[in-house]
Amino acid sequence: MAREFPDDFMCPISLEIMSDPVILSSGHTFDRASIQRWLDSGHRTCPITKLPLPEHPSLIPNHALRSLISNYTNISLPKSQSCSEPQAPISILTSRSSSLESKLESLSQLGRLSKGDSALRRRLTEAGAVPVVLRCVDSYDPGLQEKALSLLLNLSLDDDNKVGLVAEGAVNRVVKVLRVGSPDCRAIAATLITSLAVVEVNKAIIGAYPDAIPALVSLLIEGEGREKKEAATALYAISSFADNRRRAIVCGAVPILMKLLDLGLERAIEVLGVLVKCKEGREEMEKVDGCVKVLVWVLRNGSARGVQYALFTLNCLSCYSEEICLELRSEGVMEICIGLLEDDNDKIRRNASTLLQTLRGNRALR
Repeated sequence: MAREFPDDFMCPISLEIMSDPVILSSGHTFDRASIQRWLDSGHRTCPITKLPLPEHPSLIPNHALRSLISNYTNISLPKSQSCSEPQAPISILTSRSSSLESKLESLSQLGRLSKGDSALRRRLTEAGAVPVVLRCVDSYDPGLQEKALSLLLNLSLDDDNKVGLVAEGAVNRVVKVLRVGSPDCRAIAATLITSLAVVEVNKAIIGAYPDAIPALVSLLIEGEGREKKEAATALYAISSFADNRRRAIVCGAVPILMKLLDLGLERAIEVLGVLVKCKEGREEMEKVDGCVKVLVWVLRNGSARGVQYALFTLNCLSCYSEEICLELRSEGVMEICIGLLEDDNDKIRRNASTLLQTLRGNRALR
C-alpha cells in the first residue's frame, strides 16, 4: 500500500507512511515515534545530514504535511478499505441486539483501519466512539476487552485524543484491567498508560489515581515477560512527574526493579534511572543487596541505552555515598568509564566522563 503514496509521505527512518510528522532542527521531517526512538537511543545528529543537534532537540509538528497525508489517504483508499461512516460500526457496538461476534468484527475493523488513518481516528472521536469503546473495555469477554483496548490505543496516537480519553474516564477502566484482565489485555492496558502519559498533564492525573501505580508495580511482580516490560515502560513514562516517583518508591518498586534487572529485564534500568533522581529512590537502592554489582554488570554487558542509564544511575548514587564510590572503584568502574570515553554514543561519553570525575574527586554530597 505504501508504494501508492508519494515518497515525501514516508518517514526516512521507518520507511512507512507518517502518522505524526515532525520537523527536526535540520529541516528534515520524520514520524514522531521514529525520531523520538532515535533521540532516546542517545543520538544527537540528524539521521539524514549527520549534522549535530542540540542537547534537547525540539520536534515541530508539520501540520501541512500531516493534512496532506490525511487528505491523500481519504482519496487513495479503495472503498472496501475505507470507513467513511464510522457511525455504522459504532451503532453495532451500542445495540443490545448485536451479537458478540458482530461487536468483535466491528472493533476489529475499526482497529485495523484506524491504526494508520488519523482522519478516521478524528471522525471516530467526533462520532462519540470513545464512551462506547470504553464500555466494551468493561466487558467480561476477554476478546471484546482486548479489541476495545487495542482500538483505544490507536485513538491515543493523537495528542488531542490523549487528553480526551483521560477526560472520558479511560484511566479508571485501564487500571482495573491491569488488575483483573487477561495477560494480553494487561499488556495493552500498560501500553495505553504509556501512550496517554506523553501529554504532561496526564502524568499527574494517572499518578493521582489511587491504584494506578500500585497496579503497575504489581504487574512487575505477577506478569509474564510482555506484561513486565510494558509495566516498566509505563512506570518510566509517568515517573518523569516527580510525585509519581515517590509513589512508585512507596509501592516498593525499587527492589522489584533491581531484581528484574538482575534477571535480564533491561527496561528496569531506565525506570531506576528516573527514580534515582530523588532522595527516597537513592536510599532504597542503597538498601538492595548487590545493587552496585547488578548496575556494573549492565555497564559491561548492556545495550547502549542500558549503559547510558546505568552510568547515570551510578553517578547519582556515588555523588551521595562515599561507600558506593569505594565499591565502584574496587569493581573497576573507573577503567570501564575510561574505555567508554571513546564510545560513539554522545550520552554514554558524557555520562562516563561525569561518573569518572565523581569517582576521581570522591565528591560525596551526603
